[in-house]
Amino acid sequence: MNILLIGSGGREHALGWALANSSLVTAIYAAPGNAGIADVATLADLDVSDHAAVIAFCKEKAIDYVIVGPEVPLVDGIVDDLSAAGIKAFGPSKAAAQLEGSKAFTKGVCDDANIPTAAYGRFTERDAALAYVKAQGAPIVIKADGLAAGKGVVVAMTEKEALDAVEDCFNGQFGSAGAEVVVEEFLTGEEASFFVLVDGTHCLPLATAQDHKRAFDGDEGPNTGGMGAYSPAPVMTDEITERTMKEIIEPAVAEMARRGIPFKGVLFAGLMISEAGPKLIEFNTRFGDPECQVLMMRLKDDLLPLLMASTDGTLDKISARWHDEVALTVVMAAEGYPGSYQKGTEIRGLETAGTEDGVQIFHAGTKASDGKILANGGRVLNVTARGKTVREARDRAYAAIAKIDWPEGFCRSDIAWRALARDA
Repeated sequence: MNILLIGSGGREHALGWALANSSLVTAIYAAPGNAGIADVATLADLDVSDHAAVIAFCKEKAIDYVIVGPEVPLVDGIVDDLSAAGIKAFGPSKAAAQLEGSKAFTKGVCDDANIPTAAYGRFTERDAALAYVKAQGAPIVIKADGLAAGKGVVVAMTEKEALDAVEDCFNGQFGSAGAEVVVEEFLTGEEASFFVLVDGTHCLPLATAQDHKRAFDGDEGPNTGGMGAYSPAPVMTDEITERTMKEIIEPAVAEMARRGIPFKGVLFAGLMISEAGPKLIEFNTRFGDPECQVLMMRLKDDLLPLLMASTDGTLDKISARWHDEVALTVVMAAEGYPGSYQKGTEIRGLETAGTEDGVQIFHAGTKASDGKILANGGRVLNVTARGKTVREARDRAYAAIAKIDWPEGFCRSDIAWRALARDA
């Protein structure tokens, strides 16, 4: 089969790496890809927001299946347009992708399906939102309704911080994404990431993971797109996993079908686990980044049939097996991220670092130029390792990082601290 992989981050490199090991794959193209993805796919200089151009490319290259990595093309309806052109694609329709594209939409689904989630208010008027924040007090969570590149959520620990976040939304900091604001109760507990393949009716749970959103050690600093992850997440016990399926995933899938917009693709539930059980923080409609990297390192089976079963409605006839080992990834980011940062700095030592036992380096924001690898984004590398224990996987990842020569980069030094604390 000829595959087109859409995206340019570490998630897409991990998906491409897994697909390259599939006996069903003849050729992989990636649009636009990055310097690391070029090792497993032919890069295509395509504007993925131009759906007509993507369709023309698929016809020219006899693409059998398109796998959409990021959320923006999904919310923009690329799967609908590909399907209308007779091209099979992995991911939800534009209507179903509202589960990520609109936090207010998701809250409505939670209300109708009785899904446990944070108490909230929805606002299209600044003064009403400010009054709600003052009435509720802090800590509290402010969310721009739409997509904001992972930066539209503020966990405000003070009332002033919350009021400033509301002002930012209505002042246009997040563009149209902030035209509506969701203000949520601050949930306490331990966060986890839970992934399920869905074919509109059937659900196939995948491995669990835990992400690290804050920029700096000790979960300090601003929220980011994710600074590291590991799998499995110890907090996701068999009991919590079963409750998540019964109380959150299955009701959401049933409600989407009831609304006439069945969900197909991967449903990513961001969860808060407390003594009372799991609560939904948010839904995403694609693989997490960097969680996808650790999932692909643990997946035993061929990825392609799993994805195709989601598209074809046959998930009840397939299963997924996982390595017992722990997988862990550390994100190396450009200094200044998630704020302003410099592009074009050279990264050395990647080949040497990649020889560490059990290590795979996924590129997230890189480009090749004159034989050099240059940083080309905020999150730049995902140094990923597998090991028999969390500590072994972590030691391998950081040993590889020590061999990377990139003075303009930084990473957290405490990835998986919660899991290590459990073992102490």
